[in-house]
Amino acid sequence: MTTRAVRRTTGTARQTDPTNPNDPTHPIDPTHATGATGATNPTRPAGAAGPNGTTSPASSATPIQRLLRAAAVIATVPYLALKAAWLAGSHIGIPDGSVLLESELFSAVANALTMAMDACVIVLALLLTRPWGRRVPGWLLLVLVFTATGLLTPIMTGFPGQLLVRAVGFGAGEDVKAAREPFLDDWVYFVVYPGFIIQGLALAGLFVPYARERWGRCRQGVPGTRLPSSTGVVAGAAAAVGAAVGAIHLYWAFGGTAWLDAEQVAQYSAESGVFSAVHGLCALAAGAGALLLARGGAPAVRGALALAWIGSSAALAWGLWLLLAGLGLQFGESEPAAPMIFLTYAGQAITGCLSAAVLAWSARSRLAA
Repeated sequence: MTTRAVRRTTGTARQTDPTNPNDPTHPIDPTHATGATGATNPTRPAGAAGPNGTTSPASSATPIQRLLRAAAVIATVPYLALKAAWLAGSHIGIPDGSVLLESELFSAVANALTMAMDACVIVLALLLTRPWGRRVPGWLLLVLVFTATGLLTPIMTGFPGQLLVRAVGFGAGEDVKAAREPFLDDWVYFVVYPGFIIQGLALAGLFVPYARERWGRCRQGVPGTRLPSSTGVVAGAAAAVGAAVGAIHLYWAFGGTAWLDAEQVAQYSAESGVFSAVHGLCALAAGAGALLLARGGAPAVRGALALAWIGSSAALAWGLWLLLAGLGLQFGESEPAAPMIFLTYAGQAITGCLSAAVLAWSARSRLAA
């Protein structure tokens, strides 16, 4: 054996020690699961368990993943094209007298922000299917997917619900349409919302198997264990606020008129109530998911994770969005909304935030167990 070979085996030169977790090539170091070229670390094959039960997903996309990626990217085109046109000064799809034309600054900022948000769908589709996406920190990927889930879920459920209500004869009548303030032409929704639904389905098809492979241990639970009592307090607060917010939204969804002005009452229909019902159910799901996760243990953990993930993301994302949109429109010529409207949106966001905190603590405890 040559001297160089002896040094390799005895470690007299700088060696790589697989038993030393501080060594940069340690086989369970998740930050070195892939090399600079994106190749999988030969010391830990794709899909093998890493620290805290995590795994390294395979780096090559399957034909189904490539199809879903293409669907997600193509589905962003109608929305991005409309936003680009509006930012360029076009009013296509915006009728005269629309509140969107009352505050040009607010509309421009909102259009730029929402355009960037939809472009993130393209980034997400690439992160979940390309080799370089494996080097993105897990927390950042989860934040992006969490936000996308929250923004897309109410549209994916509410828009088909509205079409169903309209199909069975409970759509908005002519008097209701006449009472509504101009906002967008109807064709805009039929162009944009199907794209959102495709984006949501495609991202779900990409993320669910990715998460199962990388963080699958979160679904297992630890029998007989509970989260700290402080987490239970947070979960209880999420359930209480979520129940109140959910009750208010469902009350409005079925025609309740309290805290609404005469114009809002005149604009109500079963079709418009669908989205209020969706927001209410998401707030209730966020609270219920938080309570189930705070109990700990293995039973029905998948359902609890799904409730908390979907409910908290939708409540937080749409609570903040509706709150900011309502405040932004106050700079225009619209009548100010009732304080209860803003309190409901704020409660919606608070519910999502509390439930998301319980979700994060629960996932962390399961991975560390």
